[in-house]
Amino acid sequence: MRLFLYISDFIVPFMILSILIYGIFAGVNVYDTFIQGAKRGFWTVVRLMPTLIGLMAAVGILRASGFLEFISEIIGNVTEQIGFPGALVTIVKMFSSSAATGLLLDIYKEFGTDSRNGMIASISMACTETIFYTMSVYFMSAKVKKTRYTLAGALIATFAGLAASVWLAALV
Repeated sequence: MRLFLYISDFIVPFMILSILIYGIFAGVNVYDTFIQGAKRGFWTVVRLMPTLIGLMAAVGILRASGFLEFISEIIGNVTEQIGFPGALVTIVKMFSSSAATGLLLDIYKEFGTDSRNGMIASISMACTETIFYTMSVYFMSAKVKKTRYTLAGALIATFAGLAASVWLAALV
């Protein structure tokens, strides 16, 4: 276990150092290249800002209105019958990771971190993604107009992650 702690402490500095050494040996002006990349990254953030603000405002409105809780309660009644606790059904994770983290803390307060619900919630947070946020950010920055099967694939992966979280929590 200590080996993983040492690796995790040194992996980022090692990657940065290896990139710098490779750039120097390749004859690249590393500092100027870094500055150019930082400028492009800054302008990418500026272009994405309206989308992010709109998405965060929409999630805030849906959460404040109680609509997300209403939908989660309806879905929770169905999932209780297949073994997934209804209290854990939160569709907020598909929209906002920070809102889902807030709900995760609420679950910890209500059920405890070592409870079955706490374990399932922890694992499901780790194996699901903020689908709509990720799609909007990546597709907007790459200027993709036709997303094809991305949403269907992401939803299938999310449900697989939720099923895996129930199964893994049962093993612990």
